[in-house]
Amino acid sequence: MPDIVAFQGIQGANSEIAIRQHFDDAVEIYPCSDLNELFDTLNTNKVTCGLLPVENSVAGAVSGAYELLMDSDLRIQAEIILHVHHALLVLPGMTIKDIQCVRSHPQALAQCERYLRRHHLKPISWYDTAGAARDLARDKEPGMGVIASTLAAQLYGLDIVASEIEDAPFNLTRFFVLGHDTPLRGEYNKTSLIFAVRNRPAALYECLGEFASRGINLTKIESRPRRNRPWEPIFYVDFEGHWEDPICQELLIQLVQKASFLKMLGSYPAVKNDSVGI
Repeated sequence: MPDIVAFQGIQGANSEIAIRQHFDDAVEIYPCSDLNELFDTLNTNKVTCGLLPVENSVAGAVSGAYELLMDSDLRIQAEIILHVHHALLVLPGMTIKDIQCVRSHPQALAQCERYLRRHHLKPISWYDTAGAARDLARDKEPGMGVIASTLAAQLYGLDIVASEIEDAPFNLTRFFVLGHDTPLRGEYNKTSLIFAVRNRPAALYECLGEFASRGINLTKIESRPRRNRPWEPIFYVDFEGHWEDPICQELLIQLVQKASFLKMLGSYPAVKNDSVGI
């Protein structure tokens, strides 16, 4: 178990819940105000590893996460899938009839959009789910509720009006454990990498064909803008297998030749879909 794990947010955040799910309740945590501080904390060795949210099954990719991975030398140590449950929290003694607005992180608001519309509650973006709960408990703003975890309700003394208010029953958030070490292989492994292709016909087709011709299963592919080269996208790819597998080594050799840029983010123990009920 690591000495200390950094995460973005404050106590009661879903990232803390994910840390305790993956390690245990005895792990020491280090809250960071934003993702940039999280990476700075890791790069200065203040902590052993850190937890990075990368995507949600409802709201999509976490803004900025992959860009930070692109610029970092940190390696993915493991994958965590958290089944996220959101609750509507209010000040003690209040009910849903007493609130008109709800504050939370934009991802959480997006994941509860239909619930908010159904109850005619105005969403207000906040920097963090648990932070919204803490700020409401401190400021006692009338007419305001928050979306956060039941853990945040316990930590900050708020009442739970409703639990599991997320719109989708399978509201899953994917996290990477980041660190400096090369992780041990697991029973089931994924490899994550970033690549760019040359500006010519069939360039992407040829790169993806290297996966298909070897029967290597892609579990994710996403294009994002390349910041230093406008209109030239980069592709984030996850695939089943470990870079030390002979077939994966063959793949990487071919990608190096065909891609204009290639960066390995790590090979790591991953979570099978059937283990989270997908």
